[in-house]
Amino acid sequence: MHLGQISQLRSFNRAITRRIGALGNRFVGRDRPMAESRMLYEIGQQGQEVRRLRQRMALDSGYASRLLRALEHQGLITVAPLPEDRRARFASLTDAGRRELAETDRAADDAVADILAPLDPGRRARLTGVLAEAERLIEASAVTFETVAPTSREVAACLEHYYDELDRHFATGFIPPPSVAEEIAGLTPPSGWILLARLYDEPVGCGTLTAQADFGEIKRVWIAERLRGLGLSRRLLAELENVACVAGFSRLRLDTNESLAEAQALYRSSGYHEIARFNDNPYAHHWFEKRLT
Repeated sequence: MHLGQISQLRSFNRAITRRIGALGNRFVGRDRPMAESRMLYEIGQQGQEVRRLRQRMALDSGYASRLLRALEHQGLITVAPLPEDRRARFASLTDAGRRELAETDRAADDAVADILAPLDPGRRARLTGVLAEAERLIEASAVTFETVAPTSREVAACLEHYYDELDRHFATGFIPPPSVAEEIAGLTPPSGWILLARLYDEPVGCGTLTAQADFGEIKRVWIAERLRGLGLSRRLLAELENVACVAGFSRLRLDTNESLAEAQALYRSSGYHEIARFNDNPYAHHWFEKRLT
């Protein structure tokens, strides 16, 4: 990693935090620091479970509790146990909190307008376009990968999106085979692994690795559409290969449908070469193998 790149990102961080007043105690002119205003925003009109708030804001429990207590003391929120799980707590805005959130939103809009106003229309479009791309890249850098149990609800949600997408793209449609539930349930080491991609607390991708007689088979490589084009499919594939290496596999195999041109390009550029059919997948048209070192 180039030191100049690190220096540039740090410089941008300093510029934007100064420009939006993130370091003071009156964020966008309101009588509270940015962290409290952000907590109000994350709670939102519908309320939010405290555990999820901590995850979304990447806060330790102690700091999150202090923020919540401060907002409670100001009469802007209430925090109470969930009826269905008394161990979990739920944060909700009071009427005063809703009014404060609306005022903070308006003040934040005005602050951003002050940034854009001195620029001509062309430079405004340039700035917002650059920031949109920067946001996507920052999100991509925040994605993490973790092996999880097949019983995870996050896995089920990802696979549902994956199957729906295959059904839309395949010329013949796609119906998961009857054996898929049993196959997924068996993906526990050393027979198999499920890798989940998360963006903060949101599942955004998955992939599976199954132990065959003398090779590992990769399946169900999927990344959410809104995060594509950021190298995450390649990272997911590399993470699956790392799992395979640790598990002792010397080669990997996978297959794909003829309609998935991007997947074929990914596999070829990642060192996979096309081989003869090795399974009875009725939706497959191309089969690939890679030797691991």
